[in-house]
Amino acid sequence: MALFGTDGVRGIANNQLTVSLALDVARGTAAELDSPAKVLIGRDTRVSSPMLESALAAGLAECGVDVILAGMVPTPALAYLIGAMRADAGIMISASHNPPEYNGIKLIDNAGRKWEPERERRVEEAISSGRWPKPSSGRIGRILHHENSAVLAYHRYLASIFAGLLPQGPIVIDVAHGAAAATAPQVFQMLGVPTTVLNGEPIGEAINVGCGATHPEHVRDAVLRMGASLGLAFDGDADRVIAVSGAGRIVDGDEILYVLASHLDRQGALVNREVVATVMSNLGLERALQARGIRLLRTPVGDRWVAKTMRDCGAQLGGEQSGHIIVKQWTETGDGLLTGLALLAALADEGMDLSQAVSDVERYPQVLTNVPLDGPLREWRSIPGLSELVEQAKAELGDEGRVLIRPSGTEPLLRIMLEGRDVERIEQWSHRLQAGVREALESAEAQR
Repeated sequence: MALFGTDGVRGIANNQLTVSLALDVARGTAAELDSPAKVLIGRDTRVSSPMLESALAAGLAECGVDVILAGMVPTPALAYLIGAMRADAGIMISASHNPPEYNGIKLIDNAGRKWEPERERRVEEAISSGRWPKPSSGRIGRILHHENSAVLAYHRYLASIFAGLLPQGPIVIDVAHGAAAATAPQVFQMLGVPTTVLNGEPIGEAINVGCGATHPEHVRDAVLRMGASLGLAFDGDADRVIAVSGAGRIVDGDEILYVLASHLDRQGALVNREVVATVMSNLGLERALQARGIRLLRTPVGDRWVAKTMRDCGAQLGGEQSGHIIVKQWTETGDGLLTGLALLAALADEGMDLSQAVSDVERYPQVLTNVPLDGPLREWRSIPGLSELVEQAKAELGDEGRVLIRPSGTEPLLRIMLEGRDVERIEQWSHRLQAGVREALESAEAQR
């Protein structure tokens, strides 16, 4: 039974992700914790989040685990608070950038990191076998409410890092009707930065809908209309951020990595002059870093792999094109608000605006398409003829392009990405590869 994908358990609430499943995940999690244990639970604004919070809290308490409810907080805030509140683990209820009908359950350890796949597999095994601490009248966990004090501790933590380091020009932020509504406006106010907030109401039905990090054009329009110095767009659980320059340039995670890496390098603080990113990061980032003598290390898609590689090699900076950035100096996980603050601080220290800071990054065109699958597909190489097509595409693109095919870790999709200087050529290859996948799937369906 495989419940965990690349980012926890995820599905449509009350359909794939039910109260019953949440209870079982809590029980399986309890089986992985030494007794006595204390678990911190946070959630985003989705309508289903309080329902799942109640189920998780009940399942943990039933197994003798004490529960602290942090309320509506970003995922990175929960990661910080686990250590600050001396909890043994944390559970975040969020489907990140997904639409409102989805939700997810993410398990986080006492260092603020997502649980390793092996540990998640043991939770799955505990659920399958019913192997968890059995209910006992003498061992019922307590459920404690710290909704207000928890988020205030996170506010103070970020403000203490960046006090006096930020420019005082006006900015625009889009909190996507999500968890950043409880943190971003308040922290910028504490730091004295004039801020215009878009989509600031914590409305679960509207989370990520036409707003936030997946729709940064709205922040861009507001920045240009108001003459703001910069814009920041967060996703539903605020673990990622996309920026917009005062001139209206949308700056994704790759370019944010470049700005932060360049700044750390000038300070002599970029260990081994290495930055970690995934296979999805643009070739333009790699070339721009190379020009500065900085090496880019690539990992599979998923922030957990970025974090693991950073630990293995000692890198201080890593992230994803989506805006999920890890600044090791302060955190073990991606934090959209902290990243936005670090970006502003770096620009202030360098005395330049965001457009200037990313001017050396020449982005290579990318074509990304998704082919729906009827069921999970973990090995695309088994699709007849597709490996040969991929090798042909790679040979034709050479050093000026890349081909990447991978199954989604959260949805029944096969993702096809091509990158290169020649847009027409990569679009042609994208169509050929999509057609090859669809023909193979239709053939397989006809043979059923």
